[in-house]
Amino acid sequence: MSFVDADERSTDSGIEVRRVYHSEDLADFDESRDLGDPGEFPFTRGVYANMYRGRLWTMRQYAGFGTAEATNERFRFLLAAGQTGLSCAFDLPTQMGYDSDHARADGEVGRVGVAISSLEDMRLLLAQLPLGEVTTSMTINATASTLLLLYQLVGEEQGVAGDQLRGTIQNDILKEYIARGTYIYPPRPSMRLIVDTFAYCEKEMPNWNTISISGYHIREAGSTAVQEVAFTLADGIAYVEAALAAGLTIDDFAPRLSFFFNAHNNLFEEVAKYRAARRLWATIMRERFAAKKPSSWMLRFHTQTAGSTLTAQQPENNLIRVTLQALAATLGGTQSLHTNSFDEALGLPTEHAVRLALRTQQVIGYETGIADTVDPLAGSYFIETMTTQIEQRARTYLDAIDEMGGAVAAIEAGYPQREIENAAYEYARSIDEGERIVVGLNHFTDEGDVSPEVFPFDLERQRLQGARVRELKQRRDNAAVRAALDDVVTAARGSANLLYPMKVALSRLATLGEVADALRGEFQEYRPN
Repeated sequence: MSFVDADERSTDSGIEVRRVYHSEDLADFDESRDLGDPGEFPFTRGVYANMYRGRLWTMRQYAGFGTAEATNERFRFLLAAGQTGLSCAFDLPTQMGYDSDHARADGEVGRVGVAISSLEDMRLLLAQLPLGEVTTSMTINATASTLLLLYQLVGEEQGVAGDQLRGTIQNDILKEYIARGTYIYPPRPSMRLIVDTFAYCEKEMPNWNTISISGYHIREAGSTAVQEVAFTLADGIAYVEAALAAGLTIDDFAPRLSFFFNAHNNLFEEVAKYRAARRLWATIMRERFAAKKPSSWMLRFHTQTAGSTLTAQQPENNLIRVTLQALAATLGGTQSLHTNSFDEALGLPTEHAVRLALRTQQVIGYETGIADTVDPLAGSYFIETMTTQIEQRARTYLDAIDEMGGAVAAIEAGYPQREIENAAYEYARSIDEGERIVVGLNHFTDEGDVSPEVFPFDLERQRLQGARVRELKQRRDNAAVRAALDDVVTAARGSANLLYPMKVALSRLATLGEVADALRGEFQEYRPN
């Protein structure tokens, strides 16, 4: 935002910010809207009546690097430091359906997340963790069903039944085509895998959140706040429609849907964004899909602070950015939160940095009074006007996507991709030309900035992980593995739920890459135009 012209201000979404707001400004947008109470339709003020007065949001720090053993060590460190939920990042080979010994995995094993190729890796990742007590979030998409099944198998080995396991898989493939690129199969067979996961969890893991519909990566790719809401909810509509087309009942699966949003720097726009998203989704679920349960109308979401706003220059400034972003998320009513570490623009977070990130949440939760009242900014002329403006602009996008035939058709036509690219270009241009101030980057720079300690990457651990996978493939019962993988192929050719034969194959020590290859043979790989 430029501070040269005091008469012209706007948010990152291009919404005009007036000098001052009055009660009549609300009437300009929605005179009859009743805010209602927290915990009641349309949930503008929060999905639960007491919100943080009942209990604080889940503090779910994201971790994953190198081997399963190294990540397990970080998990136990975070739990000891007061973290209340686990959140796991996976390396690119795992995300793309390649084992650690695959030629295409060379140089990437364990680099941006943990490498998981088999049930044995998952056992090491979850060793000594109380799976019956903690909730676990896994940021994984194309191979989400495989990682979920591996998690369930380890839980069963620990004596924790599927109906006792709680957590979330991201499992949001549509945003991969829009913004991120870690897809394997074309959109339509990928949607089948997602719906099969919905149906499987309804029967086998009823307390598991089967999808985390992600606006986070859409925002990281350069979208505005309005686009983040619109394209995320459009993807959500597509998942609901696919599940209904497969014969599922709306009120059976909708309560397990969850969302994942970004927390950016514009404090008030971000708070309004979360409130608008809740209101929009509640209306869509009740009016468009005729869901009857209030739990089906609720937009429950996890938030992560914005990695794209972190700077390698003067990295300690990121502590302030993350604090304000976390404040926006909590003022906006998030259900769980990850705060980025200040050194993440340089590499994986060190223990010192990740402890500070967790302490940021704890200070906000326990020392600021933010948990004492629900929706503390409600009734602000500015906040309520901004909430309605974001809702209206997001609806315009949703109407356009509906006219194209829905999110899948819009993605195939490249519509959301183009909109995000244009927004990202404008954002970058405004920084380059000095219209938008980024402290320490294009203004208030210092000579001789000193970088903090950087987390070391262990190449030897990468080599040992690949060797471990090769050794597993030699000593297991390969005939049993091949038979189980044949059953996966047979299910892929028909209409049976894929997760049941996949679970059998994984229990026999088939690898993640082998299951992905079995599906590649039937579904093919996606190649964008």
